[in-house]
Amino acid sequence: MAVESGTRHDERVTGRVWTIRLDPDGRPSAGAVKLSCSRPACADQRFATAAEARRAAVGHVNAHLAHVRAGGGPRGGAWCACRAADCGWHAPGSSAGRRGAGPQPGAVRCGGPVVLSVYADRAGRLWRIAEMCARCAAATPDCRVLDTAAPAARTAPDARAAGGPAGGTAAVFSDRGPCPDADAGTDADAVGASSVGAPAAVPRARGRAAAPGAGPRPDRRRGGKIAQRIVPHDLEPDVLRLELVELGDAFRAYQQCPEPDLALLATLHDRKARAFRLWADVCGDPSLRQEADRAEKAAETTREMHEHRVGPVGGPAVERLLSRGQAAHVRDLLGHIASHAPSPEPGVHLAVLMLTLRAARCGSGNITGQDLTGWLQDDAEGVLRQLADADWLRMPSTSEEVMASRPENPTAFTVPSLLPVRPHPFTLGKNNRSRISGWAQKVVGDRKLRKKKAGPATRLLALYTAAHTRPDGRLRHAGRDGLGIEEAAAFCAVPPEDVRVHADLLVGAGWLAEADVREGRVCGQLAERVLPLGGLL
Repeated sequence: MAVESGTRHDERVTGRVWTIRLDPDGRPSAGAVKLSCSRPACADQRFATAAEARRAAVGHVNAHLAHVRAGGGPRGGAWCACRAADCGWHAPGSSAGRRGAGPQPGAVRCGGPVVLSVYADRAGRLWRIAEMCARCAAATPDCRVLDTAAPAARTAPDARAAGGPAGGTAAVFSDRGPCPDADAGTDADAVGASSVGAPAAVPRARGRAAAPGAGPRPDRRRGGKIAQRIVPHDLEPDVLRLELVELGDAFRAYQQCPEPDLALLATLHDRKARAFRLWADVCGDPSLRQEADRAEKAAETTREMHEHRVGPVGGPAVERLLSRGQAAHVRDLLGHIASHAPSPEPGVHLAVLMLTLRAARCGSGNITGQDLTGWLQDDAEGVLRQLADADWLRMPSTSEEVMASRPENPTAFTVPSLLPVRPHPFTLGKNNRSRISGWAQKVVGDRKLRKKKAGPATRLLALYTAAHTRPDGRLRHAGRDGLGIEEAAAFCAVPPEDVRVHADLLVGAGWLAEADVREGRVCGQLAERVLPLGGLL
C-alpha cells in the first residue's frame, strides 16, 4: 500500500468513509442530542436523551455495514482512507479522526490488504467506518477490523514505467499465447493479435523446487489477528509472527471455554506481553509497547485473582473469604485496635474491634442486644457501659435499652474518633468494609468456639492467627514464622504467659491444627476447616 514514485495512483479510488457523530442539540444543559452522518443522503436526527441517541447511532452504523456487505464488502483496489487523511487517525500525539496532521516520525507506513474497519471512541460520541489498509487499522486505537478485501488484480504497467522501447509497444504476458517470433517485428497487427482473445489466469510466482519425494510445502507466511490488530504476513522475525498468530488463536479458544481457567489466562497474558514488546521493538510503534504493559498488568492481576480463589500454584485449593488486599486492611485494623482501645481488657478490645468495623467508614452504625451477647456473652452490658463512660462510644439511650433492642429496631451509635471531620485512620471502601466485617463475625461466631464457650481473649487470638497466615495456613508475622508473643498478648489484652493457654484452647476447639510456643513466638498452623478464613500473606 506504500505509494512509490512513478506509479499512477490516481487510477485508484480513495477508500470510503462514514462518520457518525453525536453532538449537543441546543443548550448542553437541556440534554438533547443530534445524530449526524457524513453521508449527504443521511438526514440529521434529534433525540431527547443521550442513551436513545447512542442506540440510534449503533443502529445507523449497523445499517451502513449491512449495505457495504451487500455491495460486496471492502474494495481491494481502494486506497487507504487513513492515508488520505495523512494518517492522522493513528499519528502519535494526535486524536483519532484529526485530518491534516501529517505523518509523524516513526509513524506506521501503509501496507497490507484493504480492510473494512469500525472505530468507536470511548466517550461514545463518534463512530467511523472506513476502508483502510491493515497496518493503519492495526495502529489505530479502538479500531476493529470486520472484513478483509480480496487482493486486487494487477494490471500491466505502461511501456515507459516498464522500461520498454519508446515506440509505443505494449507489454505482453507470457500466458497470452506463444511469444511472437523475433523476425515477426512489432507491428500493430502483431500487437493486436496478442491482445485479443480470452484472458488467461496469471501464473503463480516461481519458487524454489521442492525436494524429490517431499510433500507440499506448508504455508509459513500465514497472517492472523490478536487484540484487534492484524498480524502482517510479512512480519519478521518469523518466530514472532508465528507466536502472535498462535496467541490470537489461543485467546479465541479460551473465550469458548465453558469454565474460566485463570492460571491459563495469566500465562497467555505473559506470552502476549513478551510478544508485543518484541513487536514494538521491530516496528517502532509505541502503541504496541503500551499494549504490552497492559498485558503484563493483566497477567499480574489474573494471577492474583487465581491465588485469592485457590491459593498459589502447588498449594491447597481453598476458596478464600478475603483477598490479599483485604487481609492487609485487617492487619492494619488489628494494630489500630491494640493501641487505641480505651482500656486493656479482652472484652473491651473485642467490642471495640467489632464496633469499629461497623462504623469504619462514616463513624456511625447500628447495634442490637443480640449482637453484643453473641460477642461477649454475660459481660456485654458492662463492657458497653464502660465504653460509653470513657466517651469512646455515644448512644442515644442507656445500655439497658440497647441490650433490649431487637434486629427490627436496632440502636444507632457513634464513634467520635471515626467521624469524617477528624483525620480518618482507615481507607476502607464500602465493599471491603462489609467483607471484612462479615469475616470477623464468622471468626468470632465460629460454631466450635461457641461450643467450647471460648472467652473474649481466646476469640481475639483466633482473629489474630487467622489474619497472620500464609496460604498454606502456617502462622507468620513480620517476615518470620510464628507470631510474636508480645504482639499477640497486646492485642488479646492478656499477659504474655497466658498466650500459650489460649493457643491450647484453640487447638482443642479445632481452630489450630497444632500450636507450640518457643523462642518467644507462637508457631502453628490453622486447621483445614478454617483455611478459607485465613488472610493471605
